[in-house]
Amino acid sequence: MMHPIRERILSARDREKVAGSPTGVDLRTFVSAECGATAFSTGTATFQPGGYLPYHVHGFSEAVTVIEGSARVLVEGRAYCLGPRDCVHVPASVAHQVQNDDPVKQLVAHWAFATPNPVRELTDRVFPLEDRGSGNPAENDPETIVRCTGDVIYELSKNAFFCDLFARRFGSVGICGGYGRFLPDSSLPCHIHDFDESITIVQGTAVCLVEGKQYELSGCDTAFIPKGIPHRFLNRSEEPMAMVWVYAGSEPDRQMVDSGYCSGELAWPS
Repeated sequence: MMHPIRERILSARDREKVAGSPTGVDLRTFVSAECGATAFSTGTATFQPGGYLPYHVHGFSEAVTVIEGSARVLVEGRAYCLGPRDCVHVPASVAHQVQNDDPVKQLVAHWAFATPNPVRELTDRVFPLEDRGSGNPAENDPETIVRCTGDVIYELSKNAFFCDLFARRFGSVGICGGYGRFLPDSSLPCHIHDFDESITIVQGTAVCLVEGKQYELSGCDTAFIPKGIPHRFLNRSEEPMAMVWVYAGSEPDRQMVDSGYCSGELAWPS
């Protein structure tokens, strides 16, 4: 098994001003073709009070997860209010807009595209407004909203609680992902995937082990783990840690392997 591309740790602090917007939005790209990803890209968007991304479309699936603050998301005129850990999936070619209506607080959102080359195409189409507040899409609407509440949370490992926010079963194509919250001293076992993964730490401090290498991540730092490379995340702190994870696959899948491959005690075939 050949691994020409190894893991990358992408510092949020180094990418604070990668791109700006005259509409009060700072965009940061973490995982993309630039770091070796072949099928997806991820990043964050920070909206100042009153900031917005105007109506635009993509030729691929997009998922937007609120990390901090509240978002007003318009999908072809259907307006929704999203809070922390809420996620909207927008299919290819469906026009949408994201805005921060709060007069004081900023909005931070995580985005994931089913392409390694993130692009947005503005559209001047006009849609009649239908305010749905904190409601969810109707059965025939193309968009999907998943809110990370108690009924969708599961314990993936002891004291590590996950919820799936977007996947093929929710309409996404080529990407899936969700939110994970780790209590102190919790972790996931060493594992691999058959697809690339992006992990953004959105709360607390995480320790990432990859084939004997150890990294500490916090404050939206992001790890890019190519497919087939053993890795695990641990919370060694005294406070909760949380992440937004994204796979370049349509449904979550993890293959557990011996912990020695993550600690470096065992050599993974290369």
